[in-house]
Amino acid sequence: MIQLKNLGFRYSGAERLALDGIDLTVEDGAFLGLIGSSGAGKSTLCYALSGIVPHHYRGDFYGEARIEGMDSAEHRPEELSRVLGCVFQDIDGQMVASVVEDEILFGLENFGVPRDEIEGRVTQALAAAGISELRGRLISELSGGQRQKVAIAAITALRPKIIVLDEPTGELDPRSSRRVFETLKELNEKHGVTIIVVEQKIMLLCEFAKRLAVMEEGRLILEGEVPAVLQSAGRLEAAGVNIPRVTTLARALREEGLYGGKLPLNLDEGEAMMREVLRPC
Repeated sequence: MIQLKNLGFRYSGAERLALDGIDLTVEDGAFLGLIGSSGAGKSTLCYALSGIVPHHYRGDFYGEARIEGMDSAEHRPEELSRVLGCVFQDIDGQMVASVVEDEILFGLENFGVPRDEIEGRVTQALAAAGISELRGRLISELSGGQRQKVAIAAITALRPKIIVLDEPTGELDPRSSRRVFETLKELNEKHGVTIIVVEQKIMLLCEFAKRLAVMEEGRLILEGEVPAVLQSAGRLEAAGVNIPRVTTLARALREEGLYGGKLPLNLDEGEAMMREVLRPC
């Protein structure tokens, strides 16, 4: 479980708070999507969960962030990494090896995973990320999207209780982006891994996440199940968050008295809505 109580942080030399009084509980097995406009504080929140804030980025820190009972201000990132794995936007800064296989082996060996388990974990992690064919490749030869998948594979191989990802599909095409979210869904549903993901592709979040948290100027302004959060469309738009077009269409149809069903969250649900609206009386 993750518990944030009145969590705040101001980077050294900054005028305003990057995090401002955040209260949030993330239950075990949750799949939480974190959204907000640029500068809302999403990445800083990820840093706070991992312990990078306040241990590496200095500044004014207050409140509390507890990860599986550990206070992130008292436990260093290397301690927290035993239960919480992170994939940040700066993929190259996370890489420690020159070959894909070695990148995944590095974490497994350092975490003391039994030798007879290592081969299976490497193979499974590569397959889950859809990059089995890259196992022997030099990381320097890979595209940005491929390196992103390597970083995800290296974290999933460790099987942490919690995985935090900061815009993991930023350099991926739509098919690869979906593959990443399908992998996260499998980890969440089959293995009980808690997932927290910062993502700009709102349709993906609405389809795969169970809950959404919305940030604006360092504050948490909305949090709840996906349909409930999308009901506050005006608040989301004011915070610079785009909502799915099918949801916007549904709201317009509701206002005209043409539709009374649930808000669609993806294209399949949008198609079902339109079939209902256009069905002959």
